Amino acid sequence: MGEVEPAFIQDPQQRPKLSIIQAEGIPIIDLSPITNHTLLNPSSVEGLVKEIGSACKEWGFFQVTNHGVPLSLRQRIEEASRLFFAQSLEEKRKYRRDEISPTGYYETEHTKNVRDWKEVFDFQAKDPTFIPLTSDEHDDRLTHWTNLSPQYPPHFRDIIQEYIQEMEKLCFKLLELIALSLGLEAKRFEEFFMKDQTSFIRLNHYPPCPYPHLALGVGRHKDPGALTILAQDEVEGLEVKRKADQEWIRVKPTPHAYIINIGDIVQVWSNDAYESVEHRVVVNSEKERFSIPFFFFPAHDTEVRPVEELINEQNPSKFRPYKWGKFLVHRMNSNFKKQNEENIQIYDYKIA
Repeated sequence: MGEVEPAFIQDPQQRPKLSIIQAEGIPIIDLSPITNHTLLNPSSVEGLVKEIGSACKEWGFFQVTNHGVPLSLRQRIEEASRLFFAQSLEEKRKYRRDEISPTGYYETEHTKNVRDWKEVFDFQAKDPTFIPLTSDEHDDRLTHWTNLSPQYPPHFRDIIQEYIQEMEKLCFKLLELIALSLGLEAKRFEEFFMKDQTSFIRLNHYPPCPYPHLALGVGRHKDPGALTILAQDEVEGLEVKRKADQEWIRVKPTPHAYIINIGDIVQVWSNDAYESVEHRVVVNSEKERFSIPFFFFPAHDTEVRPVEELINEQNPSKFRPYKWGKFLVHRMNSNFKKQNEENIQIYDYKIA
């Protein structure tokens, strides 16, 4: 990963605080009432719906247990991730992403005065994934992204695809709970993901860092999609900004649980009832860390706007609509090219 010089950290807003609150923090929610079946009878899971609603409103983050994802499958993808990243840099770079296709391997670089200290492998949930050719709202042309498939470790692609199927199942269950917590029909959001979704999975490796107090695994950010499901190992690193007091809270891993956070799309759908929350990842000098987030993104032609059932004279729409595919392409191009202008955010669509 190379040396990190102390001068890389210039922005005090980006620099990790040395005194982080060590706390369980985010709620832990037992999903056993809905595991293995759909929400046909909302009254039977009323307590669970209230827990989800409270977690979304107060934190934007929560952990889930008894989620239904086979432990053996999680262990297989975690082992595959470790084996892939253990290869030589030369071998990993054979599957490096480029401007044409943003999936595959890459090492993060120093941007905006802070180094994201990690290496990554991205894999699209749908292959090919259809996406607008440009972010120009008047350009209707489409292109597609395809996955790179490393030969090592064995069955790498098959393991990832099987894992993605389980992530999608869990996402649909969570979206039902979130919809019910907002007073909507359980399957209110399902239509946006049934065709041409743009979801993807990311394998993260955070090597030990010689200057852990001066670098971040991932800088402070909010997720632009609908949901993120995170599997992480026993090494702590994720920090969430608590809404109540804006303090950074270190998330203690719960064995076999998944960490869930709502993204910007849910914030817009809910018309600000729920908020996408800032988070970051810190590194340390002694231990490497692995994590696997799954980003649940809708189809490229989805128009993201507050749902009409939540809009009235007392609660008017707080966001202008935007096309998800155009938004995503703008973000991906900006991230890849390391452009100097500020990346597009949902607050750019906020109605004053």
